[in-house]
Amino acid sequence: MIGIIDYGMGNLRSVQKALELLGEQAIITSDYETLVGCDGIILPGVGAFPDAIDNIKSKKLDKAIDTIISENKPMLGICLGMQLLYEESDEIRICEGLGLLKGKITRLEGNVKIPHMGWNDLKINKQCKILEGVNDSSYAYFVHSYLAVSMDKEDLNAVSTYGIEIPAVVSKGNVYGTQFHPEKSGALGMKILENFIKLTK
Repeated sequence: MIGIIDYGMGNLRSVQKALELLGEQAIITSDYETLVGCDGIILPGVGAFPDAIDNIKSKKLDKAIDTIISENKPMLGICLGMQLLYEESDEIRICEGLGLLKGKITRLEGNVKIPHMGWNDLKINKQCKILEGVNDSSYAYFVHSYLAVSMDKEDLNAVSTYGIEIPAVVSKGNVYGTQFHPEKSGALGMKILENFIKLTK
């Protein structure tokens, strides 16, 4: 069973449907006991960082996340969910993230249309378990206006170029993140979710 963290924001049902298509049971919940009883968790996300982290902390979901990580169960952050894994963000205001990965979140800049929305290819520079069987230059679906910077390069597995290099897949220990939406990324995304499911077994 995979727990999809419900903190009042995000594309929860689409992630659940993608997991179900792969034959995996998934529950959308904000209940501590239910989440820590799952074999792995997914933190989806659509919206603003400050609202998301405030909701997570007010519901004490950060405590559930800490417990799951300490038990060495896998966690996957998707889009805003990946950004929440970092130490801080300057979106709207400076605020702390979950601090599971080193780095900060800041706005995309440059001579490009923002948000970065649509299909873009991945350059894999370091393999990790959720990228097993994923080909270099595969295309993924992005929707975001912010990106991770000042991060530990050891945590960076794949990038996408949109004016600048954007961290697209990151990992550290049992924590994984994708800046793109696997549930909207066709065969590539389903392979990543399948790999994540395998980690929970």
